[in-house]
Amino acid sequence: MEKRHKILLLDDDNDWLALCREMLTAALPSKPEIITASTARRALALLETESIRLLVCDLKMPRIDGLQMISIVRRRFPELRTVVLSGMEDEEFRSRSYALGVDLFWLKSEMQRNSKLFNECLESLLGRDTQSGFRGIQSKSLMDIIQMECLSRSSTVLRITRGPLVAKLWIQDGDLIDAETEGAQGEVAFQRLLAWRMGTFENLPAEPNRPRTITKPVNALLLESAQSMDENTAPTEPEVIEAQSHRKTIWKLSQLTREGAEFVISVPTAGTKGEPEAIGTQSIASLTHWTQRANDIALRLGERLGAGPLLHLTGQNLERQVLLLARGDRAFLVGWPTDATGNLPEKSRKLVETWGS
Repeated sequence: MEKRHKILLLDDDNDWLALCREMLTAALPSKPEIITASTARRALALLETESIRLLVCDLKMPRIDGLQMISIVRRRFPELRTVVLSGMEDEEFRSRSYALGVDLFWLKSEMQRNSKLFNECLESLLGRDTQSGFRGIQSKSLMDIIQMECLSRSSTVLRITRGPLVAKLWIQDGDLIDAETEGAQGEVAFQRLLAWRMGTFENLPAEPNRPRTITKPVNALLLESAQSMDENTAPTEPEVIEAQSHRKTIWKLSQLTREGAEFVISVPTAGTKGEPEAIGTQSIASLTHWTQRANDIALRLGERLGAGPLLHLTGQNLERQVLLLARGDRAFLVGWPTDATGNLPEKSRKLVETWGS
């Protein structure tokens, strides 16, 4: 039987602890064991005796406050994942928390407004065993995150942290308008950020009055970055495999944004081995099940009718259009906005061809 991870919630408000425990117990897919503590001393005692995977900690508490608690656990339990969940809307506390090494900083008000994303953040921290990738959304690269924000026409500020380095991306109505990191701004900062292969990200409130320094569309910047990586990466470098994978992800995302699709998911067909792969969506499990089932039904129907192999299958609801295509031992589902125009089957085939190139 697979071992359940344990989450320790630390807050001096017992009513909030009870509410938070109930919410997480019902919402987290991995069904971790939720343990609570109302004082830092009690929490430290539990950390000594229990195998805790993740600590979710308030800041404002008597005797030992949250920042002191984080400082203690970073020294005594360096492998412990830590999340600050606070009601204190002060940038100084956010900065100090990250300086102490927390994985994520969330406001309680934002957690209640966006509970789905908060739960995905916790699942990511519970399940990630390596130091690669961007903590904050399970199995998502930085490219995925940027592309999803732009395709969803979001207005937000993405704050990305990698050790002592901090970067920000300003997105307004789905357009990337500014970037800042390592003393650089605009396109230069964005290109530097794309080279990061690990870190932590969070969504901050939008800044609609931010001056625009980036005028190129995101897909053009992604293409330029991929070309630059091809020119500057020698095949003998130790990280060449990782670099090639990184470039391939950028190419896929640039094609996705260029064509205007929302997502592509690739799944193994019945009787074949392999894992599903997706770009542009977080609903991998549900879409994998639907794709495999729809592909199986279409194949059986084609055999009964003597119609030959499946070319494509289309569908539409109030949220999007989808096209199902089969290539070899994998089935591909491509999602499009409801107002997408043009030859969608042909565009979908191009994206599928790009996937394996």
